[in-house]
Amino acid sequence: MDDIDNQNAAPEDHPLRRIPIEISVTVGKARPLVRDLLSLGENAVLPLDKRIEDPVELYVGGRLIARGELQEMEGGEPGQLAVRLTEVASDKGDLT
Repeated sequence: MDDIDNQNAAPEDHPLRRIPIEISVTVGKARPLVRDLLSLGENAVLPLDKRIEDPVELYVGGRLIARGELQEMEGGEPGQLAVRLTEVASDKGDLT
């Protein structure tokens, strides 16, 4: 079984390792009524189902891959956000 796993492992110079992927970071969801959504305008506040200290979720292709906490990126643009990972899914995808 180990031989099969080793054959399927991509070598460091494999071209697939250089393909960028998009990671979506979800901070929460809102569930307004349509009538409330239609009345939203500039400076409106849309409450989310999460608190500021709650973890954010990272998705690739709609699949939850990790959770983390938002923080300001060190050395980046002022106010630029980053995510510090606190949980990462294993190969079995154990985050739910």
